[in-house]
Amino acid sequence: MKTFMLRTLCVVFCLCGLAAGQDVIALYPGADPGAVAGSGPADYPEKDYFSKTWNTEIVTNVTKPTLTVFKPAAGTGNGSAIVICPGGGFMALSINSEGIDVAKYLVARGMTAFVLKYRLAHTGDDAAAEFEELYKDHAKFGEMMKTEVPLAVADGMAAVTYVRQHAADYGVSPDRVGIIGFSAGGMVTASVAFRYAPEGRPAFAAPIYGAGPPKEVAVPADAPPMFIAAATDDSLGLAPASIDLYMRWTSAKKQAELHMYAKGGHGFGMHPQNLPTDHWIDRFADWLGMEGFLK
Repeated sequence: MKTFMLRTLCVVFCLCGLAAGQDVIALYPGADPGAVAGSGPADYPEKDYFSKTWNTEIVTNVTKPTLTVFKPAAGTGNGSAIVICPGGGFMALSINSEGIDVAKYLVARGMTAFVLKYRLAHTGDDAAAEFEELYKDHAKFGEMMKTEVPLAVADGMAAVTYVRQHAADYGVSPDRVGIIGFSAGGMVTASVAFRYAPEGRPAFAAPIYGAGPPKEVAVPADAPPMFIAAATDDSLGLAPASIDLYMRWTSAKKQAELHMYAKGGHGFGMHPQNLPTDHWIDRFADWLGMEGFLK
């Protein structure tokens, strides 16, 4: 028990120290985001805690979306930026494995990273456990998704638009701003890739074990290149959704790369498992380099 408590405290202190050194941007400064994208007012506080259910640090009860900025060392930037959307079933954000750790990896390669905290469903003391229980009832989970997904997608689109509009402030080019997301964040990412306005077009999109919008939503004529990764043994059954995204993109004659791993489960993110999925991020970096975003 003492070892567990010490490890948990170390994680919290490390996160606090890291966050203290980053700029945090309100996505809708001076405005109620509910007025921006249709949600009601909320007065419950955002939470950040270690989830025993998922064995990782999570953020919950986000009502005021933010971007946390991670910048490369002076003189090492390559002019590219990326919005990172952690997953968590629209009820939490796996802020380390699918957020901060991804940012640190890409910043070390010259990118400027923006970790997005998008709006989430209201949860209690253990959002991860609540998700596991709610997901068993697909009808109830679907009702929650009807409310939360449009808000999260609106935040994803606003995030890309913000970074593009303020690109000069961060030493990046507006036409080199992409987006990556995981699970629920992968759904946000894929939806942004389908639904963006001209001023918010991402330069690339990378939905990782995510899913796209309904088939009646057409692939845009100027769709960005897409990188997709998932595992066949995805416990939420989302592997076919990644294949579907790849097929929709390539059928529309758009550039796409798909990595479908035999094992890795759902939510592998930056968690080491001694499996090939441990290196998906390296394959993503290879792809970014091939596309010219790391030069």
